[in-house]
Amino acid sequence: MEEVVLRLEELLFPSIADVAVLSVDVNDEAVRIEARSTVAGSVCPDCGSWSQRIHSSYLRFPVDVPSGGRRVILCLRVRRFLCPIVSCGRRTFAEQMPGLTRRYGRRTERLRSTLAAVGLALAGRAGARMARVFGVSVSRSTVLRLVEALPDPEVPAPRVVGVDEYATRKGRGYRTVLVDVESRRPVDLLPDREASSLAAWLAKRPTVEVVRRDRAPFFAEGATAGAPQAVQVADRWHLWHNLSEAAERCVADHRGCLRVLAPDPAQPAPEPEKFEDPSGSPWPTGHRFADRTRSKHATVHELLAAGLSRRAIGRQLRMTSRTVKLFADAVAPEDLLKSSLYLNRGGSQVCALEIWPSVVLGGAMSTLRPGDITDEMIQAMDTAKRQGLQKDLRALAANIRADAEGRYDSVEPGRRAGVEWTLLWIENTDAQLTKGGS
Repeated sequence: MEEVVLRLEELLFPSIADVAVLSVDVNDEAVRIEARSTVAGSVCPDCGSWSQRIHSSYLRFPVDVPSGGRRVILCLRVRRFLCPIVSCGRRTFAEQMPGLTRRYGRRTERLRSTLAAVGLALAGRAGARMARVFGVSVSRSTVLRLVEALPDPEVPAPRVVGVDEYATRKGRGYRTVLVDVESRRPVDLLPDREASSLAAWLAKRPTVEVVRRDRAPFFAEGATAGAPQAVQVADRWHLWHNLSEAAERCVADHRGCLRVLAPDPAQPAPEPEKFEDPSGSPWPTGHRFADRTRSKHATVHELLAAGLSRRAIGRQLRMTSRTVKLFADAVAPEDLLKSSLYLNRGGSQVCALEIWPSVVLGGAMSTLRPGDITDEMIQAMDTAKRQGLQKDLRALAANIRADAEGRYDSVEPGRRAGVEWTLLWIENTDAQLTKGGS
């Protein structure tokens, strides 16, 4: 029987001495182990005096690491001793078993270390879920509390230190982060970015040989005062960042020198080459607006062929009902890209060629919008074809591009896109009228 008890003690408490196992009770849910300490006395935690005078005893039930899928609960008989020193403020104290229990502990030390390791690897929520997998019911707050109770690891004194600031609230609060450059790991955080704080930190670490920092004056003062023996260098990121900022300022200051010189009016402008699309469409195959219209047209008709309603297509493609109807009613995408040459303005038709050069060159972009022109020009296209109006509109568009280059650099991007749309409309109208008149 004694051999069985000794083997149980070696199996259940292999690294804990002076613990005697009294009995083991196993059921379907848990394993209950009764044990007690075999030491005759204990040390007072306040005065350190040894005492063997027993005041009383009670039972503790710390939870241990599960075994075989069952919970393990220890039933420890703990004695309370009387302190022999009369002047000690603690009259009685309870004994602790080193490596097994601690004051106010509800778990054994090995279960605490196991949960702390899980918390370090997975943090709170995931660590609590993993603990439930191997049979320990614990909350995420408990896992985080066990991790916070761990002592800070001993970090060797760095040889090369990187110093930089970070914002707790941009424009309001800043602190300092110190990094071991060789291991690329943070070493410490300072509560501010003052030179005195950095100097005090470096003074406690005389092994620092190199301080890598940005060009802030307070970091320069702190590094000089705290580590006069260290070499101060600028880090690569700040060098490239400062260089890029200087180059950007230089380009902005000499912006006028970088503009393309205007062509000499004495020399005749070369005739622009006419581009013929191999597909036969007057709209070029590579233009973003035309390609986007063709893609949306194909998508809408594919969904219609699949049996979807127009309302469902609008929800899926995030289009309004009017836009879906426009694409669904068009037989070909070129029907959506049609344009005309005249505008109905003030009850009379006005040639768009007389309006748009002044709009483009004068910068009055709000006078006429591309979307409004499209709706009005579609109505007048047939009239322009019947009149047989044939003009070299591509040459006009080339002249407008040459005259307007550099004159709307400060215009909003949306307005700039409207100018490009207008020039494309003029070129497309030329192709459509030429094709219709032939």
